[in-house]
Amino acid sequence: MSDDDEYWYCLTHKTVEPRDGCKNADRLGPYATREEASRALEKVEERNESWDNDPDWNDDAPGSGSSGPTGG
Repeated sequence: MSDDDEYWYCLTHKTVEPRDGCKNADRLGPYATREEASRALEKVEERNESWDNDPDWNDDAPGSGSSGPTGG
């Protein structure tokens, strides 16, 4: 993927931007296509949900092996 083929999702303007857009701290990416960048917030939500329910990363998830706040 060349720099010319990269797109970002701007969190400030809620739009897809090319490389020369807002500062990186205000956007997600890069993505290979405009379509991927336009789905950035959906992907974030999907990943957060997945991680919230992953017993390897969430001590409170079912099957995590913890029996309380201290894990004991």
